[in-house]
Amino acid sequence: MPTKVLIVTPPFTQLNTPYPATMYLKGFLNTLGIESRQADLGIEVIHRLFTAEVLGNIFASKPNSDALEDENLMRIYQLRNRYISTIDPVLAFLSGKNRSLAYTIVLRSYLPEAKRFQDFEHAEDTFGELGIIDKAKHIATLYLEDLGDYITAIVDPYFGFNRYAESISRSASSFELLDSELKKDDSIVSILTKGILDEHIVQSGANLVCITCPFPGNLFSALKCGQFIKRHYPNTKVCLGGGYVNTELRSVRDERLFDYIDFVCLDDGEMPLTALIEYLDGNRLLAHLKRTFIKENGVVQYINGAPEKDIAQRETGTPDYSDLYLDKYLTILEITNAMHRLWSDGRWNKLTLAHGCYWGKCSFCDISLDYIARYEPITASMLCDRIETIIKQTGEHGFHFVDEAAPPALMGELAVEIIKRKLTVVWWTNIRFEKSFTHDLCKLLRASGCIAVSGGLEVASDRLLALMKKGVTIEQVTRVAGAFTDAGIMVHAYLMYGFPTQTDQETIDSLEVVRQMFQANILQSGFWHRFAMTSHSPVGLDPAAYGVQKTGPIFAGFADNDNDHIDPTGGEHDAYGEGLRVSLFNYMNGAGFEVDLQQWFGDHKVPRTTHKKNMIQTILTREIEVTTRTNANVIYIGILPTILEETASVTTLLFYVQQEEVAIDLEITEANWLLSTLPKVADGEKMLLHDFSKSYEEYTGFRFEEFMGCDLWPELRDMGLLVV
Repeated sequence: MPTKVLIVTPPFTQLNTPYPATMYLKGFLNTLGIESRQADLGIEVIHRLFTAEVLGNIFASKPNSDALEDENLMRIYQLRNRYISTIDPVLAFLSGKNRSLAYTIVLRSYLPEAKRFQDFEHAEDTFGELGIIDKAKHIATLYLEDLGDYITAIVDPYFGFNRYAESISRSASSFELLDSELKKDDSIVSILTKGILDEHIVQSGANLVCITCPFPGNLFSALKCGQFIKRHYPNTKVCLGGGYVNTELRSVRDERLFDYIDFVCLDDGEMPLTALIEYLDGNRLLAHLKRTFIKENGVVQYINGAPEKDIAQRETGTPDYSDLYLDKYLTILEITNAMHRLWSDGRWNKLTLAHGCYWGKCSFCDISLDYIARYEPITASMLCDRIETIIKQTGEHGFHFVDEAAPPALMGELAVEIIKRKLTVVWWTNIRFEKSFTHDLCKLLRASGCIAVSGGLEVASDRLLALMKKGVTIEQVTRVAGAFTDAGIMVHAYLMYGFPTQTDQETIDSLEVVRQMFQANILQSGFWHRFAMTSHSPVGLDPAAYGVQKTGPIFAGFADNDNDHIDPTGGEHDAYGEGLRVSLFNYMNGAGFEVDLQQWFGDHKVPRTTHKKNMIQTILTREIEVTTRTNANVIYIGILPTILEETASVTTLLFYVQQEEVAIDLEITEANWLLSTLPKVADGEKMLLHDFSKSYEEYTGFRFEEFMGCDLWPELRDMGLLVV
């Protein structure tokens, strides 16, 4: 019988949108004519767990005396009947249904409240601006998190809305603890997971179940799924892959893992899965599998004998969202920060512009691995074909391009194609702060639907940015962030502290850079994270070259990625985390700019910044010489003008922009040239600047350089004439 495939994401990833791996693989299998189904077990478990029936069963067992001594848990327990009676309507509301419930929720007399509401009053002003629906989402989210706290404390200590049993999966160099926990009785989450998985296996008739494990918080559930299949469907094979596997299990040799699964596949799944299906169908030798671990004769073996190369991006097909319960995803609103909402609020279609990273040099990144190292873009036309297909399939026009770093040139080409096809798309992505992101390119991206970008400012120190081979400077980041902000695109910065050899002075100076950028409003969002040394990064591969020493853990046959290390010449990194977090929270909310940096760190003495207080503002106001390439493209993204008035020598053109109309007087020949030329570069059409300038000179008899130097040129740029 030909192989039938079920591809699943185990609990838990995101509540608001499906993780893309299963859609990518299903879309690829469609190109081969291979029957497959997919399921996001996480969102389905949430909808089974948070019901009146299951909550009733949970509350039916009175907590032990220790738990009842906790005031918060006792409060939730005493309010149990209110939770049970409200949970079904709240889940419907957060799923985008029953929106009228918002008017009841915001009164704060409908839902029970516990510890998560302690700081709610601070958000009142913000939600007054955002509106009733958003305020109700936030209240409902806090309500749900209170219930989550109760479940974690009383029912299942491994529960989390975006992860499960992460504590025993992260940095698990040995399989010992995982194996021990997997052999224990199932928790309520595992019971629900297995029940839902069983339904999907029966429905699909699958004899191969592929489990994607993108994060440590999916691993335990993934292996619980494998455990269930092994016990109840012994003839069904189980394959494990995904982001966690690709980074953590590249050296796995513990045979106990294969008590739960049959195959482990590394890196892009298309070719390994193709080879595996052909092997299971009897059309390929075992020795010709692709990047696959198996257990044979009691020993873990790695097989990579397939002669075929990986599947080209242009041949992987369009991600397929069918089978997924798209109406079940929750519009969670945890915090009011607008950029953070993009990760947790709203349903986003996922798509990739290019495989890998076009830069591929950052020393903290896993640049030795295929998902970074092998750069392969696809065309803007093909991307738009996929966008249109996905919109028809899902009914959603929002896209998150999940690239490591979206290439600026391809982003520009995609923007032009979106405009040309007159598509309504809202999108955001991750970038590097490349100098090629000019004001004009940013305006073009905004016109195509780009609403936000996130990029790595990291340590905000020119010395350390050079050491980590980031390829940017503080000045460059400042200018690019300013260009995005001026175009109306939100900017989120990834921030890092504790990089090898980073001193206390550099940490404080980095914070001062961040403070000034937020004060100048060229950053609207950010997040500090502590540097982590990974095995596959340049730092992890050669710690001595970066002045640090690896101290563990000792590899014990299972996972190998996160490395402990000491930094002999660096500062006291442990002392800065909380101060950086609190200061950033204030800056993101437009507060604390005048607070002395020392105050964020309490009694821990920190150095004074060496930066001038106006450093960022000086960069923003400093004029730089801009060289316009003759092979640049001219594009017009505005509304074509009409003639307002004509005289013997002057024509007044009327431009409609935003909420107003602008009249511009032109010499009659220039006006006629503009009226005839703008349509040629509108609606996604473009013209080389060389040809654009040549047509001006031939039509008017004037030099184009003089035209660019007069007042009319910047006026036309304001109307939407771009050079990119």
